[in-house]
Amino acid sequence: MARATLTLTLLCGALAGPVLAQDVASDLPPLGTPDWLSDAITRPHANVATDASVPAITVLPLDAVQLDATGLLPASITGLPEGLWGASETAVLADLMRRQPAQGLPAMLGFTETLALAELDPPRDAPPESAALFLARLDMLLSRGALEPAQAMMERAGPTDPAVFRRWFDVSLLTGHSDRACAAMNANPDIAPTFPARIFCLARGGDWSAAALSLGTGEALGQITEEEGDLIARFLDPELFEGEPPLPPDSTLTPLEFKMRMAIAERPDMTGLPLAFVYADLSVLAGWRAQLDAAERLTRSGAIEPQQWLAIYTAQAPSASGAVWDRVAALQAFDAALLAGDPVEASRRLGPAWQAMQEAGLEVAFADIYAERLMRTPLVGEAGILARRVGLLSPIYEQVAQSAIAQSTEEAFAFAIARGLPPDAATFDHSTDQAIAAAFAAEPPVHRYASYLSEDRLGEALLRASIVLARGAGSADADDLTDALVLFRSVGLEDVARRAALQLHLLRG
Repeated sequence: MARATLTLTLLCGALAGPVLAQDVASDLPPLGTPDWLSDAITRPHANVATDASVPAITVLPLDAVQLDATGLLPASITGLPEGLWGASETAVLADLMRRQPAQGLPAMLGFTETLALAELDPPRDAPPESAALFLARLDMLLSRGALEPAQAMMERAGPTDPAVFRRWFDVSLLTGHSDRACAAMNANPDIAPTFPARIFCLARGGDWSAAALSLGTGEALGQITEEEGDLIARFLDPELFEGEPPLPPDSTLTPLEFKMRMAIAERPDMTGLPLAFVYADLSVLAGWRAQLDAAERLTRSGAIEPQQWLAIYTAQAPSASGAVWDRVAALQAFDAALLAGDPVEASRRLGPAWQAMQEAGLEVAFADIYAERLMRTPLVGEAGILARRVGLLSPIYEQVAQSAIAQSTEEAFAFAIARGLPPDAATFDHSTDQAIAAAFAAEPPVHRYASYLSEDRLGEALLRASIVLARGAGSADADDLTDALVLFRSVGLEDVARRAALQLHLLRG
């Protein structure tokens, strides 16, 4: 009844006009992962061939953008060779990029994000118009909830390709730039929106009558499902549905549907949603508890910087106890002691704060923030040893190892790794430590990636090794760990190898 009332209410004031034409083309072809993208546009943007002949040469305008070569980080920053992808097949690289874990060893999360954002020459088999690797790089970032760098990379390329625009539109919705997304869609004649996207943008622009007309037309043409229609109707006029039960949960929510549910105050449960949706909870409008949960999850995936997580953690005083509140209280107490310059209190508070970080899987983020200040603070007792452990998980790991004398065999092992020296694994029977020791031996073994290097497939080898290391000590074979670490060391990525080895050693539980 409310649905019918909505249509009549909004259409009464609408001027008579032509009925919107049915979309001519079929839906977009599958785009791989992520599978939660909105069906925002209805047809691919592609040049239609007029014959089956193969052109002799390919000509591009001087200002044409090669998507597979587009990135944010030049070689001067990454230190990676521009021809990293070399002779690898584009399809293989795209698959490996999408297979990178969304969570795992922080050193590998950081390295693979650098790969995704790097300006590199396309693989040699990629045609100039190829976007396959570019899309895979975007999808890896989106799977981790790293929306800001993904959005920046799409805008650097220009989101004119529909497959790129589809992702850019969704990211814009999730980052709070809905009006901008709709303006870009309306201004681009090559982008044909689906009915739900068209209705959403009409409503955002204040044209409620046209939105209601599009809803009725879309349903009549079978372009809007019953579930979509119920949600859109509530979005257009939520007052008509006051007193009615909320919509049932949707396990296949898209960003467009997510945005409409948020607009009608039916916030979905974030527990099972992809990390890209969690990004919306970083806003102060979500409430502090939701912000805390989002900050923890996105920090673990490497999607946000540790300082952003810390800012949310220290924004207010916890008003309850248990779970995240206890972690916040422990961190804030330690932070206050360190800011006050009280080494005794900081020593007392460091242990509980570190335990809280271990519970949340945020040890490396904590180390990135506090390691340097801890090294300048004269801590007492066991806190001094713990501070060095924290320092070894931070970017100043080598400085920590060079400025202290090891107090245990475990610390001596870690110090050797931090210096890039062969560690003594004789007293360690854990397979991970044995694997690390083999990789840092004076004469490391020949690794299984040698053939990739000889065939000019360095980037492919690094992606394969990253998957092995990202899984961590509990999921990878010891020989696989050794080979992956040796690869990184052999091609000059020593810092990545050392940080990965230290994290494998110190974080395995």
